[in-house]
Amino acid sequence: MPDGPSNPADSHEPRGLRGLGEHYLKDLVYGANDGIITTFAVVCGVAGARLEPRIVLILGFANLLADGFSMGSSNFLSIRSDEALRRSSGLGVLEPFPGRHSLATFGAFVVAGVIPLLSYVIIQSGEQFQVAVILTLVTLFSVGAARCLVTRAKWWRSGLEMLLVGSIAAAVAYGVGMLLEGVAR
Repeated sequence: MPDGPSNPADSHEPRGLRGLGEHYLKDLVYGANDGIITTFAVVCGVAGARLEPRIVLILGFANLLADGFSMGSSNFLSIRSDEALRRSSGLGVLEPFPGRHSLATFGAFVVAGVIPLLSYVIIQSGEQFQVAVILTLVTLFSVGAARCLVTRAKWWRSGLEMLLVGSIAAAVAYGVGMLLEGVAR
């Protein structure tokens, strides 16, 4: 199924790195934020339940690809639905390329979401969770701070905001893992 009409394509797609960043910012932040938080939540849940480290990789990569695809396809369907509503209301095309937004969301989800899993792929000792925590916290702050490149917000405030939201989600997942530890044994 085509992305959209062919005429609005050239006039709609922004030019230059900054233009692309501004146009796809919502998709990139949404995908990266959800990718790192949900994957790290899996890592925290497994660690909280004191399951074997290999379970992190199995559940983490399954989550990474399945949830990443779900996020991308949901973004696609959301934009298509919004465009259908605009057409039925007699409004013009706002976004002719929902597939590009879908790919931006999926790509950001996977790139950021793989970070919490890296320590489990690379490190063979018992320090994997601690390294995953550090990598994830640094990445959450960095992705949040990077938003300032197109939003002009204060970098440290944007970084702390994303760090706080991600940390709360991780704490919830770790707590649930601890509460349900007995069920998994």
